[in-house]
Amino acid sequence: MSRKVIILGSGCAGSTAAIYTARANLAPLVLEGHEPGGQLSLTTDVENFPGFPKGVQGPELVDLMKQQAQRFGAEYRMERATEVMLRHPPFTVKTEEGTYRAESVIIATGASARMLGLESERRLLGRGVSTCATCDGAFFRDKEVLVVGGGDTAIEEANFLTKFARRVTVVHRRDQLRASKILADRASRNDKIEFLWNTVITDILDPGKQEVSGVTIRNTVDGKEDTRKTDGVFVAIGHVPNTAIFEGQLELNQGYIVVRNGSGTSVEGVFAAGDVHDLVYRQAVTAAGSGCRAAIDAERWLEAREDG
Repeated sequence: MSRKVIILGSGCAGSTAAIYTARANLAPLVLEGHEPGGQLSLTTDVENFPGFPKGVQGPELVDLMKQQAQRFGAEYRMERATEVMLRHPPFTVKTEEGTYRAESVIIATGASARMLGLESERRLLGRGVSTCATCDGAFFRDKEVLVVGGGDTAIEEANFLTKFARRVTVVHRRDQLRASKILADRASRNDKIEFLWNTVITDILDPGKQEVSGVTIRNTVDGKEDTRKTDGVFVAIGHVPNTAIFEGQLELNQGYIVVRNGSGTSVEGVFAAGDVHDLVYRQAVTAAGSGCRAAIDAERWLEAREDG
């Protein structure tokens, strides 16, 4: 049986698309993916999503969205798309559990932040370790934080964090930044920012206390190790869009899905929403907004197809 719409991903973008398509009586199937709830499911306090004046826990927010979509008839399955065939409708989506077909597809598979790969980093994510200064910077008012990275993203994060933190230290494994000159110059002129060159973080303290109290660092030139106190660690070494299964079928730019005329992709009937196409904002509220857009675009495309 071919469905009207399949939604890949269950973060803010996917669940918002599910709410809108379900309310339009399209009975969407949501395949939750390898990170159910998206990056918000790894976040603790969320204070910048409208409608929650006292803030909300990330997992609670995505669960509320899921419940809202299910209320209107959306079906969620804990499955991850492993293969897609998007040449023409009906489109085919395969998972490890089965094969599905749909007249339209909304891709909301998101983008995953590149991490350092430390066990302590994983355990402290959302408890002093962050991948988003815009999301979490306000929690570090008058504290000392580290930003890991040397590109534009890292320097933008460092500059932003100086609005709150007492001291921001950029930790970079090389002896010069990869960031654009204008951003690098701005950071070098900021009295609150200092640089730790030729340095990598080998461990983050202290998972046992469920908070960040410091880091273990190693100099990449002489191998010397040291410990440095800090209240937070912001990892800013880039994002990886979850688009591997779409390569060769959809137009991509730096791995991100290219959208035109709203949320349309290079294939008619396939739409994209959220961080999977967003290289710039990567916020929960912008992801939700683009999920709404994709749902409306899909609904109108399906209607036009039926009328035609």
